[in-house]
Amino acid sequence: MMKVVSTTNAPAAIGPYSQGMIVNNVFYSSGQIPLTATGELVDGDITAQTNQVFENLKAVLAEAGSSLDQVIKTTVFMKDMNDFVQMNEAYAHHFGEHKPARSAVEVARLPKDVKVEIEVIALVK
Repeated sequence: MMKVVSTTNAPAAIGPYSQGMIVNNVFYSSGQIPLTATGELVDGDITAQTNQVFENLKAVLAEAGSSLDQVIKTTVFMKDMNDFVQMNEAYAHHFGEHKPARSAVEVARLPKDVKVEIEVIALVK
C-alpha cells in the first residue's frame, strides 16, 4: 500500500509528483530545494540554502510520521562541489550524532538554479 505525503509546511510540488511517499513503513522524499513553505527562494550561500532544505525535510518527515533521526539514506545534489565543506557543516549540524548513508554528487543544474537539493529515505515510526 502506498500513501502520499503532503504538507503545507514545506514548498508545494512544482510538477507532477508528490512531496513524498510511504511504502511498507518507509518514507521516500522528493528532492527538497531551498524554497520556503510559501514558495519563496532562499537566496544566499550554500549554508543558508542547506539550512532551508533541512527545514523542508523536517516538515515532510514530520508529516510522514518520521524525523531526521529515522533517516536511512540521503542523496545530496550540489551545483558546485567547491561548496561541499560548507554544505557538510550545515548537514552535520542538522543530523548531529546520527549518520545515515549518503551520496553527494555535483550536477550541471538544479531546479530554479539553486545550489543544493537533498532527498531522504527514512523509517516511519
